[in-house]
Parts: sequence; structure tokens; C-alpha cells
Amino acid sequence: MDDKRIFLSLAHEVGCEMKYIREALSSNWITSGGPNVDAFEKDLENHLRNEVHVCALNSGTSAIHLALILLGVQVGDEIICQSMTFSASANPILYQGATPIFIDSEIDTWNLCPIALEEAIVDRIGKGKTPKAIIAVHLYGVPYKIEDIRTVANKYSIPIIEDSAEALGSSYKGRKCGTFGDFGIFSFNGNKIITTSSGGAIVSQSKELKDKAIFYATQSRDNVPHYQHSEIGYNYRMSNICAGIGRGQMEVLDDHVALRRKMNAFYVDLFKDIVAVTVFTAPDDDYFANYWLSTIVIKPNVEKGIDRETMRLAFEAANIESRPLWKPMHLQPVFEKYPYYGGKVAEALFDYGLCLPSGSNLTDMERERIAVVVKGFFVE
Repeated sequence: MDDKRIFLSLAHEVGCEMKYIREALSSNWITSGGPNVDAFEKDLENHLRNEVHVCALNSGTSAIHLALILLGVQVGDEIICQSMTFSASANPILYQGATPIFIDSEIDTWNLCPIALEEAIVDRIGKGKTPKAIIAVHLYGVPYKIEDIRTVANKYSIPIIEDSAEALGSSYKGRKCGTFGDFGIFSFNGNKIITTSSGGAIVSQSKELKDKAIFYATQSRDNVPHYQHSEIGYNYRMSNICAGIGRGQMEVLDDHVALRRKMNAFYVDLFKDIVAVTVFTAPDDDYFANYWLSTIVIKPNVEKGIDRETMRLAFEAANIESRPLWKPMHLQPVFEKYPYYGGKVAEALFDYGLCLPSGSNLTDMERERIAVVVKGFFVE
């Protein structure tokens, strides 16, 4: 059996990207912005529907940063952020000199807990600080509790930045993720559902906000013949070549989502008779998850030597990549000094959870190798 390394999530190139890359090269438009960028934004807007406006950028992190800027976040402001997430959800808060306030997860979707969220808001208001924004994440492509979080946000008039970096193609009650927040963001990093090699996008509710995002993303150049800058700007715009890759990838987005969901179904079947393992799936039919990464929670058994780490090492011994779930932000050395609200849900998920290979280009032979490791691990 081939022992080539099996990775968590690799880019899945299908060939149709090259025609758009060639267009960029033949037109000599090989800088930021350009026809591919405009067309890629339109493709995303058509996918998302709901009359949103998309600005393509060089990363999802840039998108969160611009969302904070567009919301007027300044030094000393407080921003609520889901703790169970990748650090890019929280880092831009510090870019603005603001303070992150971290919130625990709830057990159904592993996302922002609406109860802890409201407790945090009430407490921060009591301390004289109304949070300026809420960053809510669709973890591993499973939508957060859209209605519950929006109810709390509206009650206290706090805007939502919807971190959909992992959720392109996911939806809630038929509406696409990325369209529920005051701003939405996407990532097109090489390990995502589709990729532009590196890239991201910010989704806004008006053309004016999109234009302002483009302004900031292109060094805030004033509309005059010479180079003049009245505001601080950033070099955040997506390149025309990267957008060409994205245009090709958009042609197979639905196929990639279907293949990721097939991988999740594979794991559900693989672990169905293993009581120590629970495969993470969406709570009910209102949630349509792309299952960017398929993940499991392992109930430890000390006598049998079963836990998250021993299983990870068993995969590693077979040259198969697996990875613990995101380490919560409030446990990270760079963030541990900031306020945290909630219980131990996120911490327990980190202690017991494992991400498994989930790529849309995994083969039957690779799935068989994964199954051999699992069956051997739980039989021994």
C-alpha cells in the first residue's frame, strides 16, 4: 500500500484555473486588481445572493481588519471574539489597539455561546465599556446559532463580523454563510474549500462600504491626479493572477463541497460502532455544513491507552496528518491576559478533539489507509 503522506486539507486544482491565469498574463495585468478580480467578486456575489457586495483581498485576516476599521474600531475599544477559533480571528483586534473579550463555545455547533455572550456584554457595559463589535465564527464550516447570536447583538445594538473563513458553501435555512453579519469575511488560503493560493474577501451590505473597503485596501489613495493620502491605507487588494485561480475554483465550488461532505459521511460510517468517538456533525437540517474539516471527539480510556494524543500518534505513525482542534484563544500565551466569559466547553473540545484528513481530492486508497489505522487502533 502506498505510504505517501496524507494531509489534512490540500489545495485541489482541477485545470480550469489556467485559462484565467493565461488571460492575466497575456494582458500583462499581473498586479493587484484587474478584470479577474472584478469577475471573481461577481462570481462570489452570485453565489451568495442576498444582494451583498464583495471586495476581494489578499487574505481573510485583511478582511477582518478592514471590517474593524469600517466599524470605526479604535484604541481602547472592546471587541467580543469567539475563543474557539484560529488566531487570525483575533489578531486584527490588536492591530487596532482594541481589547479582545473571549467567549466560550456551546456544545451543539462548537461556536459562540449566546448565553455567555450576553453575560459578557452585560458585564462589560456594567464596567463602562459597550463592546464595539462581535466576531462570530462558523467553526469547521458548521454555522453558528445565527438567530440566537443576532437576537443578542440586536438587543445591545452591536454589529456582527461574520467570520466565514471556513464556511464558503455552508448555509443556514437555505441562506449562505457570509451574508448574516453586518460584515462577512472569507479566506481562500490553500487549505480552504476553494483557493486563490492566498486570498480573502470582505462582504458588505452596500456598494458604498465595498468602495470604502477597496479604498483602504489600495493604500487609501485620494481621488486626485497625484499620489495623495488623507487616511492610513493598506496593501490588501487581491492580485489579478490570484483572482484568476479563484475564478477557476468557483466553477467547481459545489463539487468540492459535495466531496468534503462525502468525507464527513465516510467518518460517520467508519466510527458508527466505536462508542469512544463522536463525529462532529451539524445539529439539524436547518444547518448545511461544508465540513471543511471533519473532526471527532474521543472519550479517553486510560486502561486501553485511548485518547486524542495516542490516536494522533497512531495516524502519524502511518504517515497520516491529523491535528488537535483549535487551541482556544484565551489559553494562548499572547491572549491569556484578556477577559474570558463562559465555562469549559472550548477547553474540553481542545483536550479531546481531533481534526482528520478532509480534502476534496482524497482517494479511495487513502480512505482505506485511514480506515486501517482506525480499526487497528480500537481493536488493539
